[in-house]
Amino acid sequence: MARPLESLPKAHLHLHFTGSMRVETLRDLADKHGLRLPDALLAAWPPRLSARDERGWFRFQRLYDAARACVRDEDDLRRIVREAAEDDTREGSRWLEIQVEPTSYAPFVGGITPALEIILDEARTVSRPGGAQVAVVVAASRVRHPLDARTLARLAAQYAGEGPGTVVGFGLSNDERRGVTEEFAPAFALARRAGLALVPHAGELLGPAAVEETLEALWPDRLGHGIRAAEDPRVLELLAESGVALEVCPGSNVALGVYGSAQEVPLRAVLDAGIPVALGADDPLLFGSRLTAQYTAARDALALGDEELAELARGSIRASRAPEALAKAALDDVDGWLSSPPPSS
Repeated sequence: MARPLESLPKAHLHLHFTGSMRVETLRDLADKHGLRLPDALLAAWPPRLSARDERGWFRFQRLYDAARACVRDEDDLRRIVREAAEDDTREGSRWLEIQVEPTSYAPFVGGITPALEIILDEARTVSRPGGAQVAVVVAASRVRHPLDARTLARLAAQYAGEGPGTVVGFGLSNDERRGVTEEFAPAFALARRAGLALVPHAGELLGPAAVEETLEALWPDRLGHGIRAAEDPRVLELLAESGVALEVCPGSNVALGVYGSAQEVPLRAVLDAGIPVALGADDPLLFGSRLTAQYTAARDALALGDEELAELARGSIRASRAPEALAKAALDDVDGWLSSPPPSS
């Protein structure tokens, strides 16, 4: 029998705040606030999704917005952070960088600054030895004006740090087909000066050209997704030369119809090109799969062996902003996982 993937030490670098929720938590919050959820988040969960066209993305975004509308007070924000840490701890995650767009929650807690401070405070509270340590990536949205992104970059810079309960990165999310990437460069320049990791999304809904454009315009440290760089050998080589890591989310790729099955996700091509990879769950609330499931897909659907899975875990830790001592301990424990004999059949 293969070694248990839940005990493989790893870092989790691609998890959205609202999308991290347990579906049971979402239903509790809807009841608490007297809100009605779409059937796709009730009896028909997980929803059947596609983002191959604007209509499919609209349905995905509508469900996401319905979930986000249920997050309406400080207790809700804290619960999401706490449960994300609990879930990651159970799955062997030593370090979680949860991605937050605080604008969405600001009206209920007095503004974007209190929203971020509540999340950071809970991240510090839940980060205990032996469990997942939690830091935050502040993300701007491509559907908002680039000046809003600058506001968020300045906010992120105020709370920049190197440990749990600090802001460690700045991202750019939402529909890749919206907005002009280079117009967000000033916001990313502000984040870079603050020492934050630059982690925009690119290369899932759009192909290799979007990866190349993002590399040139934003000078990222990691790319959210980026998997479709594999469709162009030249872009794949460019990505490999850049040293930029990819946050690959097989469950998202399949759920959104980017690939028809986990077997089609070109993870091995990316790894063979020498590109660092961190597997992520993206939005478990809508895709129905969490972090360990991504490693399971790599093992079962893509035939990666335990040595390759261990290297994926190492890649996630090395690409993270985890403190040096925590990262070293986690890397040592990956070696320990790999050197332990697999369970007897």
